[in-house]
Amino acid sequence: MDGCWLLLLGALLLLLPPLLLMEAFGALRFRLKIISYCALCVLLSALAVPVCLLKSGGRSADNMSVVRAFGRVMKYVYGMRFEVKGLENFNIEGPCVVISNHQSVLDMMGLFEILPDRCVQIAKKELLYAGPAGIVAYLAGVVYINRKRTSDAKSIMAEVAQTMLKENLKVWVYPEGTRNNNGDLLPFKKGAFHLAIQAQVPIIPVVYASYHTFYNQSRNLFRTGKIKVEVLPRVETKDLMEENASELTEKCYTMMRETFFQLSNKADETRGSVLAAQ
Repeated sequence: MDGCWLLLLGALLLLLPPLLLMEAFGALRFRLKIISYCALCVLLSALAVPVCLLKSGGRSADNMSVVRAFGRVMKYVYGMRFEVKGLENFNIEGPCVVISNHQSVLDMMGLFEILPDRCVQIAKKELLYAGPAGIVAYLAGVVYINRKRTSDAKSIMAEVAQTMLKENLKVWVYPEGTRNNNGDLLPFKKGAFHLAIQAQVPIIPVVYASYHTFYNQSRNLFRTGKIKVEVLPRVETKDLMEENASELTEKCYTMMRETFFQLSNKADETRGSVLAAQ
């Protein structure tokens, strides 16, 4: 009996080094792939800058079509395929607020796959100093906000609303406020909904299925895959007031969360109302 245990222990000791090497190699491969992804973003941004300048002569939301064209190169490099439903819901005249879930750095590929014309993102001012990416974002009309002014969030959204209406922009916002790859949606912050109410423009929700089968940072997983995307029908805000922001936030959250579970082929084990974050 002791001999069997010794044989088993010996087998485990022989297997342990290869397993550790595989784990270390997987982590290294994941990090190298992320580094290459970021490097490609910088390269494509640098290439897009002169094209934007030639196209519009300076800062313009029309330059986002140039950025979109360069950005779509990335899906071919990393083998990502997209299955998109509901693109016709983008066919509206005038400004709107587009909201979507935010899972990882790969969201950039999903954004460029379906980004409508004259649609820009809201970004923190620090992005201005992010090298070629900051320059091309500026040229493409990205709306910058000072996130440190959290106590003055409503006035910040009022400024963005004026910009939207004046320049006839669609504005893309991630209401979760941060990347989240935990297999669910985080509670939504209300900024995007205050923005839509103040501008009296519709909201168009966009949902990306979970990346868990091909991208997972905790498992050092980053491989080719298919991303399901659904653009949901518009949610009107006409005649809504500031006091309706919480109800509007939860309505969109519930709608998008149900769609997320459907697209991801996952059961919603925590059904019920989830209060939006302030």
